[in-house]
Amino acid sequence: MRLFALFRVCSVWMVPLALVACGSLRSPESLFGLVTPYRVEIVQGNVVTQEMAALIKPGLSRSQVRDALGSPLLTDIFHADRWDYVFTIRRQGAPYQQRRVTVLFEGDSMKSFEADELPSERDFVASIDTSKLSGNLPTLALTDAQLQALPLPPKPSASAAGAEPQGPARSYPPLEATR
Repeated sequence: MRLFALFRVCSVWMVPLALVACGSLRSPESLFGLVTPYRVEIVQGNVVTQEMAALIKPGLSRSQVRDALGSPLLTDIFHADRWDYVFTIRRQGAPYQQRRVTVLFEGDSMKSFEADELPSERDFVASIDTSKLSGNLPTLALTDAQLQALPLPPKPSASAAGAEPQGPARSYPPLEATR
């Protein structure tokens, strides 16, 4: 008898909860805000950074430009004197990026270089980094007061000159945050 009463009470609460759960499935973006579908990372083309663009100057040969920037994404037989470097990236958790670089040639020598605003290598890596560190980052440097408070390592004695070295006398804070 008690089991039946418990079943009835549970079913009174479970049916509305199940109906609410079905209503939340309408959004394909997430399931209860916890599970999101996998999105394929799309990377196309060549990344051209400010450092790479600084290497090319008018008058360089095609092979020198290819060495500095890589092979162009687009070459056209009707516009043989034009190379296009197009870069796009779609990465979950990072903003969509698209850049275009055009290199124009006159014969075998580079004539001009046109580009969207190019990031530095450091800025580019930071823009696609989707790892989010939680919490406070550890301090990686000691203050002068902390350095003075550290104990000095013991001086080796004359008899210990041929002995095995002792282990570290100090312990240092971790370099990376622990999760």
